[in-house]
Amino acid sequence: MKKNNIAFFSILLLFTTFSSAQEASFLKKSDTLNSKRRNTVIITESVLTSGTLLALNQLWYKDYPHSSFHFKNDNNDWKQMDKAGHFMTSYYLGKVGMEVLDWTGISKKNQLIYGATLGFTFLTAVEILDGFSEEWGASSGDILANAAGTGLLVGQELLWNEQRVTVKYSFHQTNYAKQRPSTLGENFLQQSLKDYNGQTYWLSANIWSFHKESDFPKWLNVAFGYGAEGMLYGETKTTNSMPQDPYRQFYLSLDLDLTKINTKSKLLQSVFSVVNFIKIPSPTLEINTKGQLKFHYLYF
Repeated sequence: MKKNNIAFFSILLLFTTFSSAQEASFLKKSDTLNSKRRNTVIITESVLTSGTLLALNQLWYKDYPHSSFHFKNDNNDWKQMDKAGHFMTSYYLGKVGMEVLDWTGISKKNQLIYGATLGFTFLTAVEILDGFSEEWGASSGDILANAAGTGLLVGQELLWNEQRVTVKYSFHQTNYAKQRPSTLGENFLQQSLKDYNGQTYWLSANIWSFHKESDFPKWLNVAFGYGAEGMLYGETKTTNSMPQDPYRQFYLSLDLDLTKINTKSKLLQSVFSVVNFIKIPSPTLEINTKGQLKFHYLYF
């Protein structure tokens, strides 16, 4: 299981719990700074992040020899799909950090400084652990991807005071996992985290938000996706028994912004907010580096 995906889905679980409980009056946003809430958030985040890092150190790194801190150049591995995963993880961890601090009534400036940077800070700490592992090594590409995810979040808040372009994820099963199940996953859940061949990362732009005086549907997005297939190894190597022919894929599709669907149900609002990171299956145009142009009636 990829470490950045572990972090993302762990925090997503936290966010699910937080969002689902928002109907409770004590979790309603404070209009002014609530010191008790702020302190609770600081303590909770400190415990969660420290605990997660300790758990990673024990469950992931303990079976590998340690070394002096070093970097490893993995920037060409997996056609940079792992970097797209870091980009998304950093974006959403920061988004959760902002929204939790918003609940405390803290200023927008401090939300950006201390909340939006949560993803970059946490994932940089993971890179430090990688750097002291002889097996892995810190990755400059991972750090840049983490910074880019945080930059997309902060940049939009500074420019528009909202997120008009969000990062999304979709997945479909492939036959590649059957060839290397120990690396790419043995079942659907493992493959959704480990098989880059079936993952697609999207930038989903809300059309209405760029022209709010229009009558355009508020929930309709246009999405630009990136994926890759033909990969059995991170590197470009191949073997006679397991040949690989990796190539990149670029997508243009429609999407939905579930948070802009009108509903009076607080429960549905919470559910829509949590699952909005998933790209809705839609008609999709694909262009790949094999020179192929494909149309998918419904792409997952």
